[in-house]
Amino acid sequence: MLTTEEQKQYNRHIILDKIGKEGQLKLKKAKALVIGAGGLGCPVLQYLTAAGIGRIGIIDDDVVSQSNLQRQILYTIEDIGNSKAETASKRLSKLNPFVQFNVYKEKLTVVNAVALFKQYDVIVDGSDNFATRYLTNDAAVLTNKPLVYGAIFKFEGQVSVFNYKESATYRCLYPNPPKPEESPNCSEIGVLGVLPGIIGGLQANEVIKIICGIGDVLVNKLLMYDTLSMRQMILKFEKTKRAEVTELDDDYEFFCGIKKAANEITQEELQNKLSNYNLLDVREVWEREQYHIEGQHIPLGELSNRYKEIAINKPVVVYCKSGIRSQQAIDLLEKQLEDTTFINLKGGLK
Repeated sequence: MLTTEEQKQYNRHIILDKIGKEGQLKLKKAKALVIGAGGLGCPVLQYLTAAGIGRIGIIDDDVVSQSNLQRQILYTIEDIGNSKAETASKRLSKLNPFVQFNVYKEKLTVVNAVALFKQYDVIVDGSDNFATRYLTNDAAVLTNKPLVYGAIFKFEGQVSVFNYKESATYRCLYPNPPKPEESPNCSEIGVLGVLPGIIGGLQANEVIKIICGIGDVLVNKLLMYDTLSMRQMILKFEKTKRAEVTELDDDYEFFCGIKKAANEITQEELQNKLSNYNLLDVREVWEREQYHIEGQHIPLGELSNRYKEIAINKPVVVYCKSGIRSQQAIDLLEKQLEDTTFINLKGGLK
């Protein structure tokens, strides 16, 4: 039942045809897991909380940084350095005290994904990388959970719903991941601040439709939105047998080409054997000024012209923020300096 205070809180839903008290009770009983509390996760979480989803899971291992504030509107300057998942939960509780939150300050992995997904009715993908997207899709298929997908790129966004009532999946639309150099993230190319709000709002809309059983859910369809022209289109695609999932992949970063089999080192391993390597920072100048771990500095965009400057008397550990640009650098350098060993710093400085 809805309490008197809940009826006040959700009055505009209750008097709305197609939702009403019955639909609001469905929302109250529902459980949604949101992957990522960043650009897409923030608006998704705000609208699902306001709508009265009974239990919301938030999984994110990242902390708030100042560059997030341009689009991740759940956070403030005072939150910098704090856990996104935990901070989001505290702020959202003030928006709606009738919602319960499960906070997971960890990364979604092949170890925890299936067990987590089994606890929820709907999965919402607010991630920003292809490895997590493929992992999320496969875990959703294995646990038979509908997956509400969103993605953003500079001024454009996409929304779709996968694995809903045996519909097509993410792998039906994208059977193979792009090469890492073809898929830069917003920390490398930027993103319009309002875009995650638009796409995240559309994702939340699909979640509500799924739970309440109303409207035309975006299954076997990809909605594409362009903020510069205000144009949107819907592309249709079909379910394919070659996209079937029977088990999780062993390593989604390897599958997506983010890392290779034997050319990476962890932060702990590097610290213990630092004298054995030369270091190369391929981030931008402004990133270098904020923080670095010594070594040479040549931005990725300048490497093709400056690779001869690199000290190659020892194996070279290449680093960036997350490990993606450094892998791109290694791919380039291995063609120019074939006799030198290049090693990627796993996960980067993050």
